[in-house]
Amino acid sequence: MSTPFPASRRPDAIVVGGGLHGSSTAFHLAARHGLKALLLEQTYPGRHASGVNAGGVRTLGRILPEIPLSLASMEIWHRLPELIGDDCGFVHSAQVKVAESEADMETLRARDVELRALGYTHEKLLDAETLRELLPAVSRHVVGGAVAENDGCAIPFRAVTGFRRAAERLGAEVRSNWRVERIERTGEMWRVSGPAGTAEAPLLAICAGAWGDKISAQVGEPVPLNPEAPMLLITERITPFLAPVVGTTSRRLSFKQYPNGTVLIGGGYRGIADRDSERTILKFSGLATNVRVVCELFPLMKTVRIVRAWSGIEGVMPDAIPVLGPSLKAPDLVYGFGYSSHGFQMGPIGGRIVADLVATGKTNLPIEAFSIGRFA
Repeated sequence: MSTPFPASRRPDAIVVGGGLHGSSTAFHLAARHGLKALLLEQTYPGRHASGVNAGGVRTLGRILPEIPLSLASMEIWHRLPELIGDDCGFVHSAQVKVAESEADMETLRARDVELRALGYTHEKLLDAETLRELLPAVSRHVVGGAVAENDGCAIPFRAVTGFRRAAERLGAEVRSNWRVERIERTGEMWRVSGPAGTAEAPLLAICAGAWGDKISAQVGEPVPLNPEAPMLLITERITPFLAPVVGTTSRRLSFKQYPNGTVLIGGGYRGIADRDSERTILKFSGLATNVRVVCELFPLMKTVRIVRAWSGIEGVMPDAIPVLGPSLKAPDLVYGFGYSSHGFQMGPIGGRIVADLVATGKTNLPIEAFSIGRFA
C-alpha cells in the first residue's frame, strides 16, 4: 500500500529523475534558491543515459540552438571543484572532428562560416599538418578537421554522483528505487505517486530522460520521444597515444583514451531498448562498424583487445534537441528531458535552467527552441 511522504518533511520541490540533469537541478535549487528538493529515481542515480554515455564534454558540433547553453555549461565544467567539491573526472583535453575527404572539409568550412556570422569563435578549422600535431597516430588519409580547444571529457557516473552528493549536503533528499507512475495537481500542490508511496510539493521538475514523455502526457502534453539504447565499448589499457576526444565529420564516432590507458569507443550506434523492463540488448553489427571506423582512423587499434560493451536507455526527440522549459498547460511544472544522446555536457547548465524556472519562472538563457509547445 502506498504511504505518504511525512508532511513534516515535505520538500519545496520534487525532481523526478536522478541522472545528471535531475541531480544538477536538485543542487541548483538549493545552491541558488535555498529550496529543498526531493529527488526521486526509479532505479539508482545514473543508471541509464547519464551513467552510460561516452562522457564527452563538448561544445564542438552543437546544433545551433544549443550553442549558448553549451558554452554556458562549459564555464561550469571548468570550475566544478569550487562549485560542488568534485571535478567529476573532467579533463580539459579539447575535442577534434576529423575530415576524411575534401567533401568533409567543405562541410566544416561551411559550418565555420555560419558560426562566425553568428559571432561564435569556439570552433577552429585545422589543416592536415596542424591536425597531426594533435593526433599523431591518425591515419594518413585524414585531410584536416576542426577543434574546440576548451572541450574535454569526464567520467559520467562520477559526475552524477558529484552533483547528487553536493545536493544532499545542501539538504536535498534522494530516494532510489522510487518509480513515479502518476502526477496530479491538487490545489496548490503536486502529488507524485508510485509503488513506493506518494509525495507532495508545490513545485515539480521532470528530468526523467527516456521516461519523460510518459509523465508529460499526464498533463496533456504528449511528445514523440523514442527510447533508444546507445552502445559503448572499452578496451584494455594501452600506452597513451591520444589526448583529445575524437569524432568524425561524416561517420559516427566518439573516441577517447582515459588517463589509465583504456580507450572508450562510442558513436551513436544503437542496441535494442526495452523501456518497460529497463533492459537493453546489444547489436554486435553496430559495435563491429564502430570498431572498424576506429581501426581505419587509428591503425594501431587493430591489435587492441575489447574488454567490455554495454548500453543504457536514452530519450531521443525527432528534432534531436531536448524538451527544456515550463509546461504550457500546468502551473509550477518544468521539463528537462529528451537530450537525444548529447545531453551530458549540458547537465550543469540544464539543471541550473530548470532550477531557475522552477524557483522564479525565469532564465537568462535562450530556450524558446526547446519548448514542449513545438509538438502541440
